[in-house]
Amino acid sequence: MVSDTSPAPPRKSFCSTSSPWEAKFGYYRAVRHGNHIFISGSTAADPDSPPEAPRVRYPGDAYAQAQVTFKEIVQAIQAVGGQGAESIVRCRMYVSRKEDCGAVGKAFGEALGKQNGPQVGAAATMIVVRDSFVDDEMLVEIEVDAIAEKKEP
Repeated sequence: MVSDTSPAPPRKSFCSTSSPWEAKFGYYRAVRHGNHIFISGSTAADPDSPPEAPRVRYPGDAYAQAQVTFKEIVQAIQAVGGQGAESIVRCRMYVSRKEDCGAVGKAFGEALGKQNGPQVGAAATMIVVRDSFVDDEMLVEIEVDAIAEKKEP
């Protein structure tokens, strides 16, 4: 008789938030598989708005939308066992207006910039996607990939 002593495959864990778009479309904010954490495209969704009529916080203010979004991303990473900003290795920022790139970049620097300490910093990409979001008030959408240093929660 042969015994299989290989380790069990990593399991997936999930984090949901009160985002009306998550409820409407049925996706998770964060998915962790092994030590890898994937954060869905995130924005400054108004958690008090219903899925049938989702709204964005801070209409017209890309900087405020980005600040809120980075905070929510860090919370989602922590919810699935990541450390937080220190766990993020890659960031993709999608901006609907070219003139908002500086404001979104400033929010990125405050949240994930390499000046925040030796363990904070990420490879980053910013893309302008004119008129391409699910809501006209949405000025920025951000997604990240992260690595958790500790085992599954």
